[in-house]
Amino acid sequence: MPTASLPADPNAPWYKQLNSYHWFVLLVASAAWFFDCLDQRLFSLARVPALVELMKLPSSSPDLQAYGKVVTACFLIGWGVGGMIFGALGDKYGRARMLTLTILIYSAFTGLSYFSRTQWDFTLFRFLTGVGVGGVFGLAVALIAETVPDGARAQSLGMLQILSTIGNISAGFAKMGIDSLEANHTIVAGSGWRWMFLIGALPACMIVFTRGHLKEPASWQRLKDQGQLPKGGILAPYASLIGNARWRRNLIIGAIIASTGVIGLWAIGEYAVDLQKIVFKQHYEKTGMAADAIAGAVNKDIATVYLWNMLGAAFGMSIFTWVAKRGRKLAFFLGFSAALVTTFLVYWKISDPIAARWMMFLMGAAQLSVFAGFAIYLPELFPSKLRSTGTSFCYNLGRFAAAAGSFFSAALTRDVFGKYKAVDESLPPRYAAMTMCAIFLMGLVVLLFAPETKGKPLPED
Repeated sequence: MPTASLPADPNAPWYKQLNSYHWFVLLVASAAWFFDCLDQRLFSLARVPALVELMKLPSSSPDLQAYGKVVTACFLIGWGVGGMIFGALGDKYGRARMLTLTILIYSAFTGLSYFSRTQWDFTLFRFLTGVGVGGVFGLAVALIAETVPDGARAQSLGMLQILSTIGNISAGFAKMGIDSLEANHTIVAGSGWRWMFLIGALPACMIVFTRGHLKEPASWQRLKDQGQLPKGGILAPYASLIGNARWRRNLIIGAIIASTGVIGLWAIGEYAVDLQKIVFKQHYEKTGMAADAIAGAVNKDIATVYLWNMLGAAFGMSIFTWVAKRGRKLAFFLGFSAALVTTFLVYWKISDPIAARWMMFLMGAAQLSVFAGFAIYLPELFPSKLRSTGTSFCYNLGRFAAAAGSFFSAALTRDVFGKYKAVDESLPPRYAAMTMCAIFLMGLVVLLFAPETKGKPLPED
């Protein structure tokens, strides 16, 4: 499969600047991230049912709810560890090679989650899945950024993130299908979560079709041939980043920008479902709905609202990509500002399933818009020999912060605002999330020091 052709016309539409191999790389990298996001969402949907069976506790148990946050934190920590490790390995041994390995890792350990017997091995499998999941993003965006023409880079990388929303939506449809199989007694009741994780093992099949065809980018291969790649152990790329004033500054700025968005999504947005369960139940109780029908109505509404949330995410990422062509910093400023306002207002005002649809659409558009920016902006901050390391570090440092943010949010809900539960059960999670919205101010402040990369070639020095 060819990896080079005549130079693209920079004035042509971005999609016309891509040859057949460019499209192949874009589709493979996007598929890797698609299945990565599918895995993330499958975990979110299967976490509680899995722990109900493994811990032999009801879903409402405080011990189960607390351990659910522990499992999530371990998954996020594994995600961060994997990003740090495979980002550096991608610079030393190649993006394509390491991307293939990370796909195999997260597919294998997601599939092994099917065989969990206790909450402890389930947590271990989720941590190891996170290691594979964490490696994908930095490798995929470095591969695309270094392969496609400069004139198509922003749109191609934005497309990677836009397509990720389909992975999230697909997980929701998978859950609906498995729930139906349980209801029809095709599979054992209560075992649906196991089958969901088995679905997450399917990406391993993708390796059969891509192995041997996916090549390393020409810029990385040239550095390898010239012996200019980082020498030494796995920490060598980090030493090179920290030892150069320009790359060190970009590393700090990129890490703060990415951490802002990741904390906003995983330590605030991730728990919107918990609030929805409370306010939707309250809504139906006020309407006089029979108690035995409320649970089904609430679950159906949550699934519908999530679909609206993901549609909003795709819309927000598309808008961000369009604005980023006019200025990366402008796009981040609008994205973080919108995330601050909409997230605060949604947690303050959400009260019924109908309003939740458009409110979660707006919150998804705002919160996830900046994730398109991470794909576009982060690889533009670092040179080829350090691009995978720098991009992965910036994106995945936020996983550790988000894990800490989850515990901090839980403490706010329980210890600071818990006294308001007697007034209204929804108030503690509302107030905790509204307080956490201050994190978006951090992203806005650091933009003052961020370099503008619009219209510039990828740095190679």
